[in-house]
Amino acid sequence: MFTILLIEDDITLFEEVKERLTQWSYEVVGIQDFSNVLQEFTHSKSDLVIIDIQLPKFDGFHWCRMIRTHSNVPIIFLSSRDHPTDMVMSMQLGADDFVQKPFHFDVLIAKIQATLRRVYNYSVEQTVEMKTWCGATVDFMKGTVTAEDGSIELTKNEMAIVKLLIERKNEIVTREEIITSLWDDERFVSDNTLTVNVNRLRKKIAEIGLIDVIETKVGQGYVAREMQR
Repeated sequence: MFTILLIEDDITLFEEVKERLTQWSYEVVGIQDFSNVLQEFTHSKSDLVIIDIQLPKFDGFHWCRMIRTHSNVPIIFLSSRDHPTDMVMSMQLGADDFVQKPFHFDVLIAKIQATLRRVYNYSVEQTVEMKTWCGATVDFMKGTVTAEDGSIELTKNEMAIVKLLIERKNEIVTREEIITSLWDDERFVSDNTLTVNVNRLRKKIAEIGLIDVIETKVGQGYVAREMQR
């Protein structure tokens, strides 16, 4: 999981960006003392920095200079100003990208992914560790499903079933596909084994309000329904 240091003094914007980035499996940390950004950056051990230009005490350009004297961590600037010199200055100081406020969140995500891919040579698909399903958040890494009514932990097989189903929401996933995916040699797995696993999964997710979201197609397989809670 990548850690992103978000240097933004607008609390509302900070919380909004943090929430959205967390859904993409990034860990987001902020700044407590805007007069001591460099020390907090060092302690954060972040993989990427997103920094606003207009900040208390010193502006983002100042802190970019300070960070660059100690680290080559990728830096993305945010700015509500539309003067082209801001973009030029940020690039001259060693920033990796520049995002103009107000911005569409998909644009920010795309720039973050492109920067991390270029710097750390990773696959974007590897970072997608969470998905939403009927208002709940499914965390594949932690093996949890979290909704308004609480959070539950799933076994490895239960999570594998959920992953297969929600990646093809509203489509039939055959019993054979699921069995083949879960067990190395399906010849030694009875059809009832899958039924038991699915029923246990249904019981667990019902505890947090996800009721009747896995539909049985008799003689075929299962369907994950996407419904509003």
